[in-house]
Amino acid sequence: MSYPVTRPRRLRRNRLLRDLVGEASLDVKDLICPIFIDEAASGRRPVESMPGVERIPLSMVEEEVDAVEALGIPAVLLFGIPARKDETGCCAYQEGNVIESAIKKIKARRRNLLVITDVCLCEYTTHGHCGPIKGDTVDNDATLDIIAKVAVNYARAGADIVAPSGMMDGMVHAIRSKLDFNGLKDTAIMSYAAKYASAMYGPFRDAAGSGYTGFDRSSYQMDSRNSDEAMREVALDIEEGADIIMVKPALSYLDVVYRVKREFGVPVAAYSVSGEYAMVKAAASRGWLDEKKVALEMLLSMKRAGADMIITYFAKDIAQTL
Repeated sequence: MSYPVTRPRRLRRNRLLRDLVGEASLDVKDLICPIFIDEAASGRRPVESMPGVERIPLSMVEEEVDAVEALGIPAVLLFGIPARKDETGCCAYQEGNVIESAIKKIKARRRNLLVITDVCLCEYTTHGHCGPIKGDTVDNDATLDIIAKVAVNYARAGADIVAPSGMMDGMVHAIRSKLDFNGLKDTAIMSYAAKYASAMYGPFRDAAGSGYTGFDRSSYQMDSRNSDEAMREVALDIEEGADIIMVKPALSYLDVVYRVKREFGVPVAAYSVSGEYAMVKAAASRGWLDEKKVALEMLLSMKRAGADMIITYFAKDIAQTL
């Protein structure tokens, strides 16, 4: 029936009613907190383009994860900035590398916390691309062997989940095969299955020291015009053994998050990227919007679209609010 019998506003009249009928919810248990670990740092190094985010030295990793755990956040995503880089990124799996060392520090004490490790080479190569260069792009198959070794290194150190992010064809199969061969069958894979060649990653490159040279990443990351292609990428990664599917960036690709959840019904992670964070921080610093309310609204939109978990630089702030 229509107005005046049907009045949707009845259920918006107060907070208790709104909470009672709320469709999507955001909980601290949905959050994953990224951490940047700088092997060469002796103290915390603020990231200028991401206010509130810091590179931390290895010596402060335990302190940082203690703070994350105390807020009830269930997982961290580790990114390493090595003291030394090379042309192929092989330093990412060499014994005692920055992430291996960080994992061991975190796992040395029993914590109620999952450790997820980004598996990519852009932070470890001198040219900033996600694998060895061949012509004017990344050599896909040569990269697979390297990232599989990286994943095994991190899993042996104690990582609960490894997260390949380079958008190489066959990356999940290469990693799953190598993990299983080495008796690491319980290590889960969170695949950056639909990672777009976005302009929203700029501040991250400052934080991770992964700015690239020579050519951009559009020859291996996805074209922002395409969503059917994302479904093909997701299907391939699931077939190859991915346990969790990620869509990155989140805010501009909520339609892709929705389609992945609807069409595949798998656990879905949305990565709320550095550009999203930086824009909110910049506008809030000018008094143009309410940072807390906008951040909550953004993250709720990701849950509403179908994300089961959200990687966000707002994790600690939002955890305190929730």
